[in-house]
Amino acid sequence: MFHQILSEGNTLPTSHYEAKKILCPMGMEYRKIHVCPNDYIMYRKEFEGLHKCPRCKVSRYKVKNNDGDEDDMKKGHPAKVLWYLLIIP
Repeated sequence: MFHQILSEGNTLPTSHYEAKKILCPMGMEYRKIHVCPNDYIMYRKEFEGLHKCPRCKVSRYKVKNNDGDEDDMKKGHPAKVLWYLLIIP
């Protein structure tokens, strides 16, 4: 998004893949944090063990179909992920 805001000719990466190719060889690490699909909470610290958002009750994981039982909703890929770049390793 920032690439589009800046003036023409900027060298800011346009995708996560391009940014990762630059940051990883430099030794910069990143951490993936699961996030509520509606942006209410991050699943870390006291919320790390939860499978549903306490505010909106939406599942933390992608739901493949509406017929799935509760156990299917507790495993699989997260619905939304935040990539946190650590400033100090």
